[in-house]
Amino acid sequence: MDVYVARQPIFDINNNSIAYELLFRNSLENKYTGNDGNAATLEVINNTFFTIGLNNVLDGKKAFINLSESLLKADFITALPPEHVVIEILETVEPTTEVIERCKELKNKGYILALDDFVFYPKYKKLLEIVDIIKVDFTITIGAARKQVFRLIKNKRIKFLAEKVETKEEYLEAISYGYTYFQGYFFSKPEILMGKDIPLNKMIYLRLIKELNSKEFHVDKLEALIVKDVSIAYKLLKMINSSAFGIKNKVTSMKLAIAMLGEKEMVKWLYMLVVRGISLDKPQELITLSLERAKFCEQLAILSNNNQIAFDAYLTGMLSTMDAILNLPMEKILDELSVGDDVKLALTEESNTLGIIYRLVKNYERGDFDSVITLGDDLHINQSDISDTYFNVLRWIKDM
Repeated sequence: MDVYVARQPIFDINNNSIAYELLFRNSLENKYTGNDGNAATLEVINNTFFTIGLNNVLDGKKAFINLSESLLKADFITALPPEHVVIEILETVEPTTEVIERCKELKNKGYILALDDFVFYPKYKKLLEIVDIIKVDFTITIGAARKQVFRLIKNKRIKFLAEKVETKEEYLEAISYGYTYFQGYFFSKPEILMGKDIPLNKMIYLRLIKELNSKEFHVDKLEALIVKDVSIAYKLLKMINSSAFGIKNKVTSMKLAIAMLGEKEMVKWLYMLVVRGISLDKPQELITLSLERAKFCEQLAILSNNNQIAFDAYLTGMLSTMDAILNLPMEKILDELSVGDDVKLALTEESNTLGIIYRLVKNYERGDFDSVITLGDDLHINQSDISDTYFNVLRWIKDM
């Protein structure tokens, strides 16, 4: 699959290119065609840092990356290397106390901060004590306003960037006012770079699963694991902030997300995302089946008064399609993943309680209801409860 990112150079007073603003593109058509700003930014980050490659896009220069308020506050943004990134705060971000504190935190981590499409208002006073660069849009700021901004801002450390400079006259005007950096069609239109999206390294995901099964696994390690992957972190935060959870205040911290969901619930979501990542080149039905089995196994364990194995039952169902996904024997996969003996026994011999639950789920899928009744009796679950549970699982899958 082809992926794209556009870059527009930013020049200094000597006409040297010192940075690029990175822009979302999803084809060779040189204009923004997205409708979700956060998704567009994440696509730019993914294509730049992971697919096309940092060196290929930046040529050793810095990247200006636009961030909305929600992305500015998100923990995983600090996974971006401060030596390569200028955080460009969108004009829609309100300079609240929380935003000010977050900007201070980012400054302490070594990031350069820029304000995009800046128009002076007194509310920006505290933010102006922190930021390094102010971008003034020459298409919306005209006449004396282009110069007045220098008088209004007392922080002499701040540098000014004239953006959307379209003519030589505007360029010379900007120089005369004291602008330090310049960007716009007068210098260069955005250049589109294209790359091939390489299939995700499945071994990385297998290592994540192995980490999730580690006996030394704990919350701090869980948080560190999540923030290393921008995509997983974004999806988890998006999930916990969805209407399904009914949370009034937006959750932007991984620590808080883990605390609200609980460690085991968070691990289950991670398993779902990791298995989905592994099965990107496989039919969608495989990930759906693994989720269906996971939830069905978990609920049957609870129904059979085996609550203590409900989490392992979920993992048993989730991992049950791994052999089809990886085209490897289940025994070899389980050895690589270091899963618990009970889960391993359930998936290979189906001889323990977990195995009986797993066998019941598979027989239900096949429509072998005589076996389902027999296995249900072994687990002390009646047939109507099994059927009700299955349809509840289907609703859960639909909601997901």
